[in-house]
Amino acid sequence: MARIKFTVDGKPVTVDADPSMPLLYALRDDLKMTNPHFGCGLAQCGACTVHLDGDAVRSCVMPLSAIAGKKVTTLKGLGTPEKPHPLQAAFVEEQVPQCGYCINGWIMTAAAYLKKNPKASDAEMRDALAGLKCRCGTHVAILRAIKRAQTEMA
Repeated sequence: MARIKFTVDGKPVTVDADPSMPLLYALRDDLKMTNPHFGCGLAQCGACTVHLDGDAVRSCVMPLSAIAGKKVTTLKGLGTPEKPHPLQAAFVEEQVPQCGYCINGWIMTAAAYLKKNPKASDAEMRDALAGLKCRCGTHVAILRAIKRAQTEMA
């Protein structure tokens, strides 16, 4: 066991846990967050994506030992209901979610990528999103929402 301190959505937190435990488990079990989601546990679907110091990472395979002293941002910390992030607003406007389970991964991945590459082409954006899964098949609506947000963010 180790005492690991980091920041989640702007708030300092401390978790007493095995340093090899995945960040996802600390967020959901220790900090009682309902987002991000557990999808595959193998960093293959993206449902667990968070930002770690601004970079999109899969929290299901990120050990707590790698996040000490760092800033974690979840979908909840990206925006608020009163002031949503442009991607969150675009996903609502485009009526993207069906089951909504995967939305965390799409928004968090796109937000990190667009922050670093605000003028990304459609092909670059698709490459950045490669590996994310949506079992409902809303990929076209997802891409439409990301494009809408990208235009608004520019």
